[in-house]
Amino acid sequence: MEQEQHNLTEIATQALNSVLGALGYEYTLEQAPTEDDGVELHISSPSARYLIGEDGDRLDDLQYLINRLVQAKWEDAPRVRVDCDHYRERTEAKLLRRARSRAERVLQTGKPLLMEKLNAYQRRLVHNALAQIPGICTESEDTESRFKRITISKTEEE
Repeated sequence: MEQEQHNLTEIATQALNSVLGALGYEYTLEQAPTEDDGVELHISSPSARYLIGEDGDRLDDLQYLINRLVQAKWEDAPRVRVDCDHYRERTEAKLLRRARSRAERVLQTGKPLLMEKLNAYQRRLVHNALAQIPGICTESEDTESRFKRITISKTEEE
């Protein structure tokens, strides 16, 4: 397992270095294992705003590209997360604060509330975080869309 983690880190780092190097960015890179046997690559760069893009869209694209490059060398590789100047960390913390705040309001008022449209990863974060709050249940809308809203409501008393 440790060897696999090392291989993943090495392949992902090479992929990221080749992409960012070809684009001419100055950056430093740190690697950290994730809970799901993947790896997280933390980029620090004076050009962070360009790497992150608007609402993290370029960072998402970069992460997708790195995962595709890794999968070309290792088909069943665990996921690689790419973060730049702790952007994902900050936005995920904000998302979870909003979700917990809405859950508290639902507990007080009894009225269900909706979250904004979220991607699958963000929905999983919210569902997992709110599952820890007694009396709260969450449900994603049933659509074919990649981005879905979560309804936060009180659990029904038995």
